[in-house]
Amino acid sequence: MKKAYLILENKTVLEGTRIGAEGESYGELVFTTGVVGYLETLTDSAFAGQIILQSFPQIGNYGVIEEDLEGPCLAAGYVVQDLCTSPSNFRAEYDLNTYLKKAGVPGIMGIDTRALVRLLGREGAMRACIMDAVPADLDSVFSKPLPATLAGCAEKRVIPAKGIKKYNVSVLDFGISKNMLSALTERGCEVMLWPKNSTASDIQAAKPDGLLISAGPGDPEDYPEQTAEIKKLIGTVPTLGIGLGHQLCALAMGGKTEKLFCGHRGANHPVKSADGRVYIVQQNHGYTVKKESLPGAGELFINLHDGTNEGLIYPEKGCFTVQFYPVGHTDFIWDAFIKEMGGNGNA
Repeated sequence: MKKAYLILENKTVLEGTRIGAEGESYGELVFTTGVVGYLETLTDSAFAGQIILQSFPQIGNYGVIEEDLEGPCLAAGYVVQDLCTSPSNFRAEYDLNTYLKKAGVPGIMGIDTRALVRLLGREGAMRACIMDAVPADLDSVFSKPLPATLAGCAEKRVIPAKGIKKYNVSVLDFGISKNMLSALTERGCEVMLWPKNSTASDIQAAKPDGLLISAGPGDPEDYPEQTAEIKKLIGTVPTLGIGLGHQLCALAMGGKTEKLFCGHRGANHPVKSADGRVYIVQQNHGYTVKKESLPGAGELFINLHDGTNEGLIYPEKGCFTVQFYPVGHTDFIWDAFIKEMGGNGNA
């Protein structure tokens, strides 16, 4: 098998074996702590332009099930310790290495991923590159800017409700997942997906019952034009922000965000609600909202690892937001959104 090298911004060089597509991979190296869910991870738009490091040792053991993909794979690269080439699952259609090649994602295996996670935990997020050979000048590897984090729909489209239509929901799409769209349509929402560069006046003209600012990739401060449009929309229609949408709503309301030391990514992060309940949630973000910059907002959730904000409510604006993904036992977030639109909360 072909050798490959993972080169870190701090000059660490790790040797492994090439997997996935040929070619170099360059991006921010970020780790995710999930034991399962690698298909959902690879197709989570919040990883756009990043090199994904899977902390769990063996990846790919249940193969690829295309029904479980949340969207296109926008990752820049993939790092694992052991890639399973003979998956065992009655739903498996083919192996993960084949998927990486089809998606054009370069990768590397044979890396001690848990040791690498500990390194990132000590030194923080950093850029990395997957290459076939180690260049003489390592500084030259990191002289170029990070790849653009592009995600979301290119043009407006409508997704019908499942069953009886009860609500019209507009989604400002920064990279919404299939799962989140299903959460809306299963609750009787007809969804109108809007490209992220859409104007507030265009969305208002559609007369939505509710507005979702979706999750997506990148630094929230890289979206000043979109933030300005969101500011015009908040207070005119019941609004829910998720992930990046949580951060953009905070900026629109005059708040501030900051980069986390090494991010929160995985399906096993504990958050505590304002009523004292603790939830284990799925999330994927490298930035956080500074709650102290929004004295008028109520804090709905905090992260129990580091105390960072995980949810806010703006009582006079009909707007609430969460940093985590509302799936599984936190899908009551969707019911709260339905209730805000005038429904019974369990439509």
